[in-house]
Amino acid sequence: MDYLYRYPPLYPGILLKRYKRFFADVELASGEVVTAHCPNTGPMTGVCTPGSLVQLSYSDRPNRKLSYTWEMIQVHDNEPTWVGINTLLPNRITKLALEKYLFSELGKYTHILTEFTYGQDKKSRVDFLLYESIENENTLLSSDSLVRKRELLIAQSTHRIYLEVKNTTLAQGKLALFPDTETTRGQKHLRELMALLPQYRAVMLYFINRGDCTEFSPSDVTDPIYGKLLRDAINLGLEILPCRFETTPEGVRYLGFAECKF
Repeated sequence: MDYLYRYPPLYPGILLKRYKRFFADVELASGEVVTAHCPNTGPMTGVCTPGSLVQLSYSDRPNRKLSYTWEMIQVHDNEPTWVGINTLLPNRITKLALEKYLFSELGKYTHILTEFTYGQDKKSRVDFLLYESIENENTLLSSDSLVRKRELLIAQSTHRIYLEVKNTTLAQGKLALFPDTETTRGQKHLRELMALLPQYRAVMLYFINRGDCTEFSPSDVTDPIYGKLLRDAINLGLEILPCRFETTPEGVRYLGFAECKF
């Protein structure tokens, strides 16, 4: 399969240290030491070891404080494997996959909305709302605003899929694990998706951002509450898609599903 996403030219280096969450010092192949932006707020368990090979992207935009961005790191849990650590990319790549209808398990949908507001207090956002056009879509009044038209379309569509994406980088052998730390935010997302069931479909997509893992499980060691909530949600009808992706300095490929190990 072709690359779903292609990286811009990347610069190899050696990770010296990550600090204050958003900063990483890297020695480039030229010997120059640069400070790169780290686009990952989590603990990055197992994927921020000093001395590891990393790849950086570069931007010459004048308004940027740091020109380099840390994109991936090479780990050796199994064979040498690149792991994507830029948490801004999984949603972008997932959207590309949704536009190509790569996940046949989702069935038919005609519209893809991002960051859709939902929940009992309407203060939460789901990464994607997928829904199907209604037959009389073209009969909506032309005087309606685009926002109003969208609201009407969603309200009249009974086939809705609420889809949340979780970047997954922690591994134990060939087993990908999520989360890599306690996540009250992730627990909240599960509870809100559970509240949608059974009226609508709710899907959790685990974006396994490394090609060496063939299995998936919740990480009960790092967050036992999340693990229990996930199992409870599945019993209520939550669907999970543990999607494997191969990350290389050239780009990202979709590899299919990992086997669930619960």
